[in-house]
Amino acid sequence: MTLQIGILYSRIRKDEKLLLSELRERDHEVTKIDVRKQTFDIGEAPEAFADLDVVVDRCLATSRSLYATQFFEAYGIPVINSNETAEICADKVKNSLALEQAGVPTPATKVAFTKETALEAIEEFGYPCVLKPVVGSWGRLMAKIDSRDAAEAILEHKATLGHYEHKVFYVQEFVEKPGRDIRVVAIDGEPVAGMVRSSDHWITNAAKGAETNVFEPDDEATELVEKASDAVGGGLLGIDLMETEDGYTVHEVNHTVEFKALNDAVETDVASTVVDWLEEKAAENDSQEVEVTF
Repeated sequence: MTLQIGILYSRIRKDEKLLLSELRERDHEVTKIDVRKQTFDIGEAPEAFADLDVVVDRCLATSRSLYATQFFEAYGIPVINSNETAEICADKVKNSLALEQAGVPTPATKVAFTKETALEAIEEFGYPCVLKPVVGSWGRLMAKIDSRDAAEAILEHKATLGHYEHKVFYVQEFVEKPGRDIRVVAIDGEPVAGMVRSSDHWITNAAKGAETNVFEPDDEATELVEKASDAVGGGLLGIDLMETEDGYTVHEVNHTVEFKALNDAVETDVASTVVDWLEEKAAENDSQEVEVTF
């Protein structure tokens, strides 16, 4: 079955090139939707979207992702990932709450709205602890706070920045991990592939230059990946775990997950597996539409 698939993007990176190549090799029709050049009508979908079977959100900017997915759902066009999942994953506060409420081990976290209460939260955790932006990726604007002087300076800087998100202080315990963390890409809770990201720096993102190696999820990690996926609504996700003395802790779930580093680290063809799943999702949608028609 030939599919009409929309790729929503703002820049074509290696990840998107891998997906596009796989889709075209299978003779699927691809509509590239540059969100920077697209307008969305609140009443009806643009004509170019009329025949799309599914849209895959690959937006770089969180704000664009959140609004665009909402429009596609309003137009009745399936979008991966859903707006609900995007809303939870894009905001670290919502992400942490969802994990905690689902019983998924996650780092102790406090949220404050003033410099004074944020400093109280930091002092309660003790030093070091971590201050993160509520919206952000690639390890940017994260701070490991080692002293009260550092806390006061960083809080002052954040309070002075213009955007309201900087007035939400997301404070988290510092997890003593063994110089690495783990990224597992999963589809509706089932692991596709995983990698260990190792670095001498406390931030171990691949985007920060961490060394990557294959990670084979054990039973505990597999169970947590499934629970974390369910907690945010499922879909194509990147689940980030850290190893502790008591097992794993899940510190984040990503909804527009990058997988180029993972694809290079493992034998699994991540893009091919993703397209297999897209074909299955499209077939399910067709089946449901037939049932409704008759």
